Amino acid sequence: MEQAMRGFFLYLSRNKALTKVAKKYGLQFGAKRFVAGDTINLAVDVIRGLNNKGLDVTIDYLGEFIESEEEAMEMTNQCIEAIQAIGRESIESQLSLKLTSLGLDLSSDIAIQNMKRILDEAEANGVFVTIDMEDYSRCEKTLRIFKELKTKYDNIGTVIQAYLRRTENDMKELDAYEPNLRLVKGAYKEPKEVVFPKKQDVDENFKKIIEMHMLNGHYTAVATHDDKIIEYTKNLVSKHNIPKEQFEFQMLYGIRTEKQEALVKDGYRMRVYVPYGTDWYGYFMRRLAERPANVAFVLKGMSKK
Repeated sequence: MEQAMRGFFLYLSRNKALTKVAKKYGLQFGAKRFVAGDTINLAVDVIRGLNNKGLDVTIDYLGEFIESEEEAMEMTNQCIEAIQAIGRESIESQLSLKLTSLGLDLSSDIAIQNMKRILDEAEANGVFVTIDMEDYSRCEKTLRIFKELKTKYDNIGTVIQAYLRRTENDMKELDAYEPNLRLVKGAYKEPKEVVFPKKQDVDENFKKIIEMHMLNGHYTAVATHDDKIIEYTKNLVSKHNIPKEQFEFQMLYGIRTEKQEALVKDGYRMRVYVPYGTDWYGYFMRRLAERPANVAFVLKGMSKK
């Protein structure tokens, strides 16, 4: 049943018609739990509140299904506006983005051109930028663009997904770039031949790449809500005397907030992924797909007057 629900919500996340409807009617149906608001000003207020609790942030202006160069330019401008707000308001936040929102599906050249504009502005404001990883069909292009940009910019990282079979080889190839990586399990529905089908195998590969990256001496963001992975990371750090300045935990806004604050109290760096914007539908559906408890929360919220 759980697997069927996951597939259903992932299917909904890719529906362009429903995305347009969601944009029209705004952040309803429980999405406010996971999305900071539809404007940068609302997001800044959320970030400041998280910072006051000792939590670091990465902000993401949500956007999917870019169909024109003009839309990609608008997304780029929104990212630049977010960077400028971070600098102006002196809040602790990085920026996360998807290359598809910057025109990757139109052409790699358009995405690279827009990324350079963003990275130049980020450098001027002291902001780090992470390229989010999307589905498998875009993995190779994303890594190729990251490698090209990493030779010119220091303020850039990307994401590696543990559920892909190719991941260990990708990690080995990336090692030469001394990358700052966010390591995740992966949240997209992929062909069976490219992923590990069993959760246990995904978890073991997740542990493997955490150890690989940390022992290579590179900055590691362990993005998970899984207590077993968190404890594994803590034990690994203790065993190899890895300094706390070399890694951080990351979680999503609106999920396991008490755990986030507990990690801060224990002396760990904890970064919260905070999305905002009107194009929230696809992101929201993927959050519902990840945990049945999220669905129960939304249904409860919809039943309230």
